Amino acid sequence: MAADHLITDPTLLSVLSAAAETRTQCLQILALLSQRASQGDDVDDELQTAEKNLNARLAILRGINRRAVMGVRQTKQETAEARQEIDSLHLQLQNLYYEQRHLRGEIAGCEDFDHKYTKLPLIPVEEFLATHPEHAEADEHELTLARIADEHAARQTLEQQKQELVKRKEALVKETNAKKEELGKLDGELEKWIGGQQGVRKIFEARESKMAGA
Repeated sequence: MAADHLITDPTLLSVLSAAAETRTQCLQILALLSQRASQGDDVDDELQTAEKNLNARLAILRGINRRAVMGVRQTKQETAEARQEIDSLHLQLQNLYYEQRHLRGEIAGCEDFDHKYTKLPLIPVEEFLATHPEHAEADEHELTLARIADEHAARQTLEQQKQELVKRKEALVKETNAKKEELGKLDGELEKWIGGQQGVRKIFEARESKMAGA
């Protein structure tokens, strides 16, 4: 048959072969039964031999059937295990997909985040590298960190200078206030002295007036 050429599995080929041999044996028995009706007991021995052969063929077919049933059961079990494994892998894949989507969202959030360092008045890269050539081979991330650190150091220096100037200012204000207070005291003493001089002058003027009238 043309379909036989399409079957290549060894197990199926053995089944087809056993079935064909059993069919041939059945046809032989039918032929012997037809002969027995016309020839009598002469074909009994041959018929018994054919029946034994048929039973043997049927036993082979039953054995093949049992093996086929066991094979089907084993295949079903293997298929179920494989399906469970596929389901587990699919679930893991889904979890990885959700995790990937979450991480992409986190990355997008970080990229869109309004970082404060972008608002820092950092010196231009060329100027920074001119004063810090040791960072010439650094990548963009490391270079940005170095520029931020440089800006931080510069601000710390400015803050220190500011604090020193504030202290100097406070000292000058304190000194100025002390001098103002001292000048205020001198002004008071000077006013008293001037007031005393005016009193003495009035006394002398009064005497001179009396002497002139006498």
